[in-house]
Amino acid sequence: MTMMQKSLAEFFGTFWLVFGGCGSAVIAAAFPEVGIGLLGVSLAFGLTVVTMAYAIGHISGCHLNPAVTVGLWIGGRFPANEIPMYVTAQVLGAVLASASLYLIASGNADYSLAANGLASNGVGEHSPGGFSMGSGIAIEILLTFFFLMIILGATDSRAPAGFAPLAIGLGLTLIHLISIPVTNTSVNPARSTGPALIEGGIALSQLWIFWVAPIGGAILAGIVYKVVGGSEQK
Repeated sequence: MTMMQKSLAEFFGTFWLVFGGCGSAVIAAAFPEVGIGLLGVSLAFGLTVVTMAYAIGHISGCHLNPAVTVGLWIGGRFPANEIPMYVTAQVLGAVLASASLYLIASGNADYSLAANGLASNGVGEHSPGGFSMGSGIAIEILLTFFFLMIILGATDSRAPAGFAPLAIGLGLTLIHLISIPVTNTSVNPARSTGPALIEGGIALSQLWIFWVAPIGGAILAGIVYKVVGGSEQK
């Protein structure tokens, strides 16, 4: 695959993740009669990864996440020279998805960007459950670490073939079930950047947290998996 093909795959894949995941929170979960709640939003994020893993995994590897790209590089699975293009495509996909979501949501007279937002991530006063910055940073590092451990393990050449998308998607679902009340769940700097750029304000001022913490957790996982998993890696 050419770099352009890989980048386009990452762009559309990340668009789908942000539009599907954040869209479930902004549009579906916003109406009590729909009733998808925390479980529905968590499942929506997981389903975006499962569906895209089967759709574009053979093209780009279906990273959809700068932290995943960096973690795979640290783990010896991805070339450093392709990181800038992947991350750029992921962020652009997330921003366009957020803008599209805002365009659609604003078609409802009761929707307000200031009041309803776009499912941005946050801590302190911007945390859904009022959790502190320390709690938010800790859970983002920890959950991104385990997300990358799942990815590195499920895609290892010794793992059962064909089941990686399910393991990764279910892993992301579980991660959301745990951490939506804390940070609204990032573990993905691109996913955080899209809504924050459209919302502005506190979401944008706290965006650095959702780059530093997930990438830190991913780097740690890349190092640890080399020790735990050994050298027979795909």
